[in-house]
Amino acid sequence: MTQVLARKWRPKTFSELVGQEHVVRALTNALKQQRLHHAYLFTGTRGVGKTTLARIIAKALNCETGVTAEPCGKCAACVEIDAGRFIDLLELDAASNTQVDKMRDLLESALYTPTSARFKVYIIDEVHQLSGHSFNAMLKTLEEPPAHVKFILATTDPQKIPVTVLSRCLQFNLKQIPQPQIQAQLKKILGLEGVAHEDAALALLAHAAQGSMRDGLSLLDQAIAHGGGRVERQSVREMLGSVEQEYLHEMLDALQRRDGAALIAIADRMAELSLSFETALQDLATLLHRVTLAQTVPHLIPVDDPEHTAIAAFAAGFGAEDIQLLYQIALHGRQDIGFAPDDYAGFTMTLLRMLAFMPVSASTSDATQSAAPAAPAGRSSARAVPAADLKKKLSDGDWNTLVNGLSLAGMERMLAHNCELVEWRDGHIRLRVPHAQRHLNDRAYQDRLKLALEQHLGSKVRLEIDVGPGNGTTIAEIQDKESRQRQSAAAAAIDEDPFVRDLIENLDARVLSSSIKSTP
Repeated sequence: MTQVLARKWRPKTFSELVGQEHVVRALTNALKQQRLHHAYLFTGTRGVGKTTLARIIAKALNCETGVTAEPCGKCAACVEIDAGRFIDLLELDAASNTQVDKMRDLLESALYTPTSARFKVYIIDEVHQLSGHSFNAMLKTLEEPPAHVKFILATTDPQKIPVTVLSRCLQFNLKQIPQPQIQAQLKKILGLEGVAHEDAALALLAHAAQGSMRDGLSLLDQAIAHGGGRVERQSVREMLGSVEQEYLHEMLDALQRRDGAALIAIADRMAELSLSFETALQDLATLLHRVTLAQTVPHLIPVDDPEHTAIAAFAAGFGAEDIQLLYQIALHGRQDIGFAPDDYAGFTMTLLRMLAFMPVSASTSDATQSAAPAAPAGRSSARAVPAADLKKKLSDGDWNTLVNGLSLAGMERMLAHNCELVEWRDGHIRLRVPHAQRHLNDRAYQDRLKLALEQHLGSKVRLEIDVGPGNGTTIAEIQDKESRQRQSAAAAAIDEDPFVRDLIENLDARVLSSSIKSTP
């Protein structure tokens, strides 16, 4: 029966361990200098080599050639440790052994000398899952263990380990393995296994592994089976539900053109192929990150990169703040997709949210206004406010009502909502933004707000925005005040509710203010 790759190619020496050079260097130097600690703590995410490293240390301590950084791998101790049957190596899964009694039994056994080895080694995996009493029971032994005992602790969540335990251990943080190193290791293993492959397929697997070598090898096993003994790009994409870059490029192109129909058509094509919408949002965020790099640090996108031309075009076609906004929407959409009615609805809603917040240029604004259907009878439309009325509201100092009549989106909308009218005279509009919101006073946002004012007023406008103390009359401040008032009213209503009062008085209950949600 064929052994899974993650077990077959598990590193057996320090030199075979991938991606943890900083830890390997420290441990090999300590072993060479015979500077041995009695307790080690390895932290890091799953599949980065914590348990593997612990077993290599066990061999280094008990190799029949002596304490060494290069265990022979051939003596009885090394062979038995690799096989998992070394009598003086005790591995404990803290996730299933949390009771204090089991910890006491383990510590009592530590008092006895090794049966055949130089050191008795205890490997406690997922140590953060031990109970508080178990930690207390091991403190003294962990601080001053017998000379023949070494403790090696491993955890994915060091924050849950008491500081009293941390202070007694030599701690090493294992990092996530970089994608190029995972890809190189997968290529090396496939070469030794004699499996045909495409480098592009390995790049996809390394990316999907998310820094875990074990996950990468597990995915590789799956890819070999899925591809019938070959690892090819198209087969791996189908297995992972990965999204072709052309879909992502089409999305950004459609957003530039403000083409909602094209966005939905792209989503429909992806649904027909059963592609992962969550992965699509993740890959879209990655692409937006690369576009931002092209805008700010262009040399980080090499000329020979297959996407260089497309990324450069998007970098020139989008504003820096627009990319930041799209990136945030993509991240939030990925987080919220699990709460959507279904993945398709969550994905398309995220794309439409991007479309809704995309800034409106002069050309697209005219096209949108000309193509926009008339508002149904009995319903108000902000865009239907006549320019003459808007001029009157502005001259009357009613900036807030005017803003609600403008066609604004994105950051320029936030700027307008955080401004108050200082002066309006002969086409000169002077606004003021509070100190706390001065980051909104960006030239690009000013220009877009100015363009929206000119389009609605039908005349040129000279817009001036300064920073200074306000009088609390901006749209944002008014909305915030109203929201706080609603929240206070909701909290008061909860406090006065007879049923709630009865729970508090008789059952010692308490109301969590964060759970009270007001409705507009």
